[in-house]
Amino acid sequence: MLARQAGMESAGPPALGFEGLLLQLSDEVLLLVLRLLDPVSLGRAGGACRALHRISSTGSLWRAHCRAFFGLDIKTSCANCTAKDAFRLLYMWKMLYKTLPYNRPLQDLFFSGAPLCKYWMQWLVLEKMVPLPPIQLPDYVIEDIWGIRKNALEEKHKVPEESSVASVYLYNWKDLYHMTVRCHGSYSNVQGYVLSKMSMECHEELVCLYSEYSRFRFQWLFSYWLFGLSKSCARQLQRIFLWWKRFNKRKVSFWGTSACDIQYLASLHRITEEYWHGRLASGDENLGIQTLENYFSMCRSLSAWILGRDWGRLKQRKVYEDTLEGVFRLLKEELQVLVVDHDKFWQVAKVQMARVCKLHESAGSYVNWKLIDVLPCYRLYMESGDPAHLEQVKAFLSRKKMIQIWILQEENAWMRHLLPEDLFHLLEFDTKIYEEKLHGDTMAAHLSRIIWIYLHSGQQLYMEAMKGFVAECAYASFLSQIYETSTIIL
Repeated sequence: MLARQAGMESAGPPALGFEGLLLQLSDEVLLLVLRLLDPVSLGRAGGACRALHRISSTGSLWRAHCRAFFGLDIKTSCANCTAKDAFRLLYMWKMLYKTLPYNRPLQDLFFSGAPLCKYWMQWLVLEKMVPLPPIQLPDYVIEDIWGIRKNALEEKHKVPEESSVASVYLYNWKDLYHMTVRCHGSYSNVQGYVLSKMSMECHEELVCLYSEYSRFRFQWLFSYWLFGLSKSCARQLQRIFLWWKRFNKRKVSFWGTSACDIQYLASLHRITEEYWHGRLASGDENLGIQTLENYFSMCRSLSAWILGRDWGRLKQRKVYEDTLEGVFRLLKEELQVLVVDHDKFWQVAKVQMARVCKLHESAGSYVNWKLIDVLPCYRLYMESGDPAHLEQVKAFLSRKKMIQIWILQEENAWMRHLLPEDLFHLLEFDTKIYEEKLHGDTMAAHLSRIIWIYLHSGQQLYMEAMKGFVAECAYASFLSQIYETSTIIL
């Protein structure tokens, strides 16, 4: 104990972690490090601790981002707004306004029919194209919001109102935008003017809308993409989306309406479910939608190719489903970081389809094919194409055949007649053995476990164990029948 204490004392103070070492740097060096970060990462770094918050709020860092992202020179355009606040406000507004086509809360705010409040009109000054009807306002309001002097307003836009003290003008938003840029000299100056007006405002509503957008942007854009197409395109997408998919007809009947369960539709495909959770194309919602479009374009080509073959519907469906599953499994990591185009999808699909057809050929029947698709070697062959995995599949099927041959032999006829029906079906193996059937103390569960181990391992001792267990079950059934017969006679 004393030696351990002495060792601890001689070891000195504990080593500093990465955060501790980082904070040992001077402010000048930290500024150089933080200058390498993008705006989002810089904001996150500022939330780590008070020291980083202080340094990350330095005006020079945010002025550089304002110039790079918005072309705004804070020093000359906006003296009464810090560079960090200016970037934050402009970034939230720009991101929000881009989502207007599919952002329902923002649409309700702009198109609800109620007079638009001055706060939101001030933000709309920054946009050239505003999908709102012409606006009718007094000259002093236009001057306050747009910064356009009264003498710059044209008489042809004046609304004749004899009783009004102030002159009222009717303008399109686009005309007001161009007049504002001319009045202030440049778009950068317009941004500075708007930020100056905003410096004393409460931005709680903007922050709430941006927070809502951050949480639901994938769901909103997915809904817009799913139902924002023309009727003919929507019908085509619906057919491809549901092709050979098991789905709830009641839920799907509301396709394209406000009552539709969007999340349920997203869950039908692996790739749409990934998008729903923001796991495509590095979390970029627009690039993720491009990936979805490319994917379903490939599905259309795949479906047309499969339907052109002389196959039964069961085989067509299985090839389609297994090919798509293989494509997604192979491309999953790539899909998470970038856009995968239609040609890449189709190239991978051709390889997967060839492997699926090879597996079907090895299975020999649809029943066997459905049986082996849960095997690890089945999925490994789909991913790698390694012939060794195909041989494992064939060995599994040959062992299954050996069980069938054994139970159907003439000397085992007495066992076939005495075995309960559920046990005989396990030996005949017309269906899958599901993992949930492997648990319990029933005879079916015991037999399932023995067969399961034999089929996967190929060890002969499990085959012998299965034969012995089947003979015991048949003999027990024979004794039970004798007992029942004797009870009836007595």
